[in-house]
Amino acid sequence: MQYRRFGRTNLQMPVFSCGGMRYQFQWQDVPMSQIPDENQGNLEAIINKSLEVGINHIETARGYGTSEMQLVKILPQLPREKIIVQTKVSPSQDVREFRRKFEQSLQFLRLDYVDLLGIHGINTEEILDDTMAEGGCWQEAKKLQQQGKVRFIGFSTHAPTDVIVKTIATNCYDYLNLHWYYIFQNNWLAIEAAKQHDMGVFIISPSDKGGHLYNPPPKLVALCSPLSPMVFNDLFCLSHPAVHTLSIGAARAKDFDEHLKTLPLLDRAEEILPAIIERLQGEMINCLGDNWVKTWSLGLPSWENTPNHINIPSILWLRNLAIAYDMIDFAKARYNLLGNGGHWFPGQQAKDMEKLDLTACLAASPHADKIPYLLAETHRLLSGETVQRLSSS
Repeated sequence: MQYRRFGRTNLQMPVFSCGGMRYQFQWQDVPMSQIPDENQGNLEAIINKSLEVGINHIETARGYGTSEMQLVKILPQLPREKIIVQTKVSPSQDVREFRRKFEQSLQFLRLDYVDLLGIHGINTEEILDDTMAEGGCWQEAKKLQQQGKVRFIGFSTHAPTDVIVKTIATNCYDYLNLHWYYIFQNNWLAIEAAKQHDMGVFIISPSDKGGHLYNPPPKLVALCSPLSPMVFNDLFCLSHPAVHTLSIGAARAKDFDEHLKTLPLLDRAEEILPAIIERLQGEMINCLGDNWVKTWSLGLPSWENTPNHINIPSILWLRNLAIAYDMIDFAKARYNLLGNGGHWFPGQQAKDMEKLDLTACLAASPHADKIPYLLAETHRLLSGETVQRLSSS
């Protein structure tokens, strides 16, 4: 395993982290007696494999159902100084609720402290303002830190880049969890801002939200050859020193195996990546046109400023991936989350386009004349069954 300094925490963070979102039994708390032995055994096998390969960062959240509860069977048996434990608690306008959930996390984990506490889901400017307000959750997290229950405070986010940068600019956080990977590079400005503030940078879900890379379409496999899409994406992310760790949301112990193939390639990233990136970019241009690829995102309105709250940037992004790389299943899954993702994936689908006038909101776009048609086309291509957020299912 390779390790990187996790910003001003000075923790030596493995370049892969063991994310706790996919191995738990259930998304709601249940008595430990109701958790099947098979599921618990699988979780313990995942943690043991993680530690065996040098991944000593165990990441979970109060919102991950039975994840914390099940970890109690194994974490207290490990040398505390050799593991890095992170949990996350969603902010609340009632700080007593925030503290109650954190204390519940400690009780489930049966630990005296966590190394990293993330305020889970600073996804809008309103949530940021509430969190940072006098008597808000950030101040409550600082109290927990002063009491020795938390070593370092960070935040996780699905917010627009400008909100992430504004959160970083408070200089109140030691690290952040955010989305950034090859198919979604919008948040690079936030990573640069985090580097300026010497913050740890943890990439959320690079293989799932990064394109369902555990089940890639044949076209994407061919474009990423000789690497698998998963290894390509890992190498792309870790080729940037400002990125410190990628989450592996393992559902079984063998899920680490493909990621580990990245490690011997890290010193050769500059040699390996350019040809693959050129091929990916070339295919995007071949399928969608050079002008579209370079300008499609210019002048697009936010979902809040669009009739029916249609999330135009996200929909066109998913269309690009579906057409250029045959990432239909991924695009469908994300598209059908619109309308049901709350502030984690906001906005609505492009329904009933014939009834809407987008002229005003698209006035700054060089493609204003054709975007309404493309949105309707994308809806026909991707619409299907409604998708629930995992933690809502």
